[in-house]
Amino acid sequence: MKLYTYFRSSAAWRVRIALNLKGIAAEQLPVHLLRNGGEQKQPAYLALNPQGLVPALEDDDHLLTQSLAIIEYLDETHPEPPLLPRDALGRARVRAIAQSIACEIHPLNNLRVLGYLSGTLGISDEQKGAWYRHWVSTGFAALEQQLCGDDASGRFCHGDTPTLADCCLVPQLFNARRFEVDLSPYPTLLRIETECLALEAFAAAAPARQADAV
Repeated sequence: MKLYTYFRSSAAWRVRIALNLKGIAAEQLPVHLLRNGGEQKQPAYLALNPQGLVPALEDDDHLLTQSLAIIEYLDETHPEPPLLPRDALGRARVRAIAQSIACEIHPLNNLRVLGYLSGTLGISDEQKGAWYRHWVSTGFAALEQQLCGDDASGRFCHGDTPTLADCCLVPQLFNARRFEVDLSPYPTLLRIETECLALEAFAAAAPARQADAV
């Protein structure tokens, strides 16, 4: 199994967490998103993944893309420990939390979008930071309200074991700090993050511990 990754990519980070939680060894192949204009834009990588994104996972000559799809594939092919609840309502809840991060918050502030805002539209760094903080804060406020008021929340986003939702939450909080988002209004998210980072599976997936960290 091979994982095309970048140490600071939120999406790749989610998959690294999932691999660690399941104890799956995968060869990590770094794709630097900034060097030489972005290695993900080079013909060799585009031939592999036409989207020009990380992560991508090779397994038995099959290529999988998109972090949530990859994690669900891992969950189906390596069922233990499960990253989705056994019950339909629980699975729907975990997917909703994960998608609120991966589909609502993250796409508005990922590298491609921020690069377009500054490089093509010519907005200032101050404006770009304001854009980032607005959308992250809007998303986190809704997520905080959802999690703190639901009995299904436990030590983690759903119950007392990590799920797909936690794989998404931890990287997004890290990135929020990079852009100086005030996280004090989100005590539930921070509490869950602390529980996650106490686990080696999460800690070992962090950017600073990756071979390509620069």
